[in-house]
Amino acid sequence: MREPLFFGLIPARSGSKGLPGKNIKDLSGHPLLSYSIQASRDSKQITRTLVSTDAQDIAEIAKRYGAEVPFLRPESLAQDFSLDHEFLLHAYEELKKNGDQTPDYFVLLRPTSPVRELHLVDNAIEHFLKANAQGGLDSLRSVVRCPQTPYKMWFKEGDRLRPLLPAPEGIEEPYNAPRQNLPVAYLQAGAIDIISIETVLSGSASGSKIGYYELEPETYCDIDSLTDFQRAEGLLQSGLFIKPRAVDLLELERLSPPYA
Repeated sequence: MREPLFFGLIPARSGSKGLPGKNIKDLSGHPLLSYSIQASRDSKQITRTLVSTDAQDIAEIAKRYGAEVPFLRPESLAQDFSLDHEFLLHAYEELKKNGDQTPDYFVLLRPTSPVRELHLVDNAIEHFLKANAQGGLDSLRSVVRCPQTPYKMWFKEGDRLRPLLPAPEGIEEPYNAPRQNLPVAYLQAGAIDIISIETVLSGSASGSKIGYYELEPETYCDIDSLTDFQRAEGLLQSGLFIKPRAVDLLELERLSPPYA
């Protein structure tokens, strides 16, 4: 039985509204998306590193950092409300159409989570493989403990409030209970997701059997503003996290294995 194939996939569309050009904005001397490319290229488990983008300039920058861009994503799949499943399926179908080898799993490494510990990707894949062997997972998502409990959050309904979540068993009014007595909740992070191709072909970006890989709160960084960029730069100065390296494209082409 052969080892499963993992392909790194970095989604990097061009149309960010909050921070125009976010995916190629400079972060400590390198474009943002290059941190995810390097995380994929450093992995011993990932066979290929692909970037899914709708923009030629992003594609050229991605290649400079060692990623493959064998296709461009249609603009219709790179809108604000486009779904993850759409670009995952598009990537699979393009590989198949080109006669390329297709993976068993996509390892999704979002550019907006550039702060990753040096062995995070391989550790998460190893964790996934063990959990998958025991329970048959559709996917895995990185998560981080919520800094605030959702049991003390509300919806507005007219001039009244409605609790975000129903009360957990044994606690009648969780919004009045000590935080320490409430169940711990987790926020999905963008550092790494792993999705089986079977799940993508079934019409989902996660499936229903979702495993998890927990991140340390102090390493969690989701970039959505200039303040987030500043925080990421501060974390990256520690030297504990992955830093990008540009590549010589001719040398990369010479060393690249055949993928047919």
